[in-house]
Amino acid sequence: MDRQNGSMISEFVLLGLSSSWETTIFLMFTFSLLYVGIILGNLFIVFLIITDSHLQSPMYFLLANLSFIDVGLSTTTLPKMILDILSEHNIISFQGCMTQICFIHIMGGVEMVLLIAMAFDRYIAICKPLRYLNIMSPKMCASFVVLGWVVGVVHAMSQFSFVINLPFCGPNKIDSFYCDFPRIIQLACTDGIKFEFIVAANSGFMTMGTFFLLLLSYVFILITVWKHSLGDLSKALVTLSAHITVVVLFFTPCIFLYVWPFPTSPIDKYLFIVDFAITPVLNPVIYTLRNKDMKIAIKRLSKKIYYVKLC
Repeated sequence: MDRQNGSMISEFVLLGLSSSWETTIFLMFTFSLLYVGIILGNLFIVFLIITDSHLQSPMYFLLANLSFIDVGLSTTTLPKMILDILSEHNIISFQGCMTQICFIHIMGGVEMVLLIAMAFDRYIAICKPLRYLNIMSPKMCASFVVLGWVVGVVHAMSQFSFVINLPFCGPNKIDSFYCDFPRIIQLACTDGIKFEFIVAANSGFMTMGTFFLLLLSYVFILITVWKHSLGDLSKALVTLSAHITVVVLFFTPCIFLYVWPFPTSPIDKYLFIVDFAITPVLNPVIYTLRNKDMKIAIKRLSKKIYYVKLC
């Protein structure tokens, strides 16, 4: 035993997604492309928002932070998963497993707060347009980002403080491609029911609370637009469609894993591919191809690059 908590296990075995060679090659190729797309797409959004003076608004400030978090959330799992796909022994150390869990929940907590902030931004823009710049001031936007990191850290550490002291003496196999609190607790050599409920109450309450708060903001927006446009909701639906798409994709796996009672099911690991790979790679597409200002900014950047080449 080389850890202070008295556990005998020093590493875990990740069983991954598939044992078929054909499926393994397909998964490695697919997730490699997705990860490259996540990095390039989201960092391009961050770069575009920082460098284009026409995108210096609260909405795009929050979007840049969301893109940065998407890169971080994917990086906590995808690179190791890609390396493990071709490896016969998918080992992760106890310390590495705990670190991965903490970063997943910190990034997840920050993203939830950012999604709330973006919904609030759209509510103010649509329902209180004359006061938009006063309410969504740079100080308010910065406060949302700081609050997101505080919530993320508190959310992760409040669960980590319980799990880190659990005794792990075997087995050490995790039926997933990443570490997370629900699956780790099931491996503890003690009655983990109370710890399962702590995690479910913490992550489940945060997930459902955020989800219902977002739904409530959409209802307020739609009611306000309906009252002021004689029943025409098309403009509001177009404005909110991208945000609603991201929210549904992000929260569906979280609800299945953290709100449903334990134990976890084998399908959970496949659902979380959506959060770690699908949603982060779709965000750049959703917020660029469906956003007029972003498309114009891309054209301006293309013209600048073209003129630089001519010179």
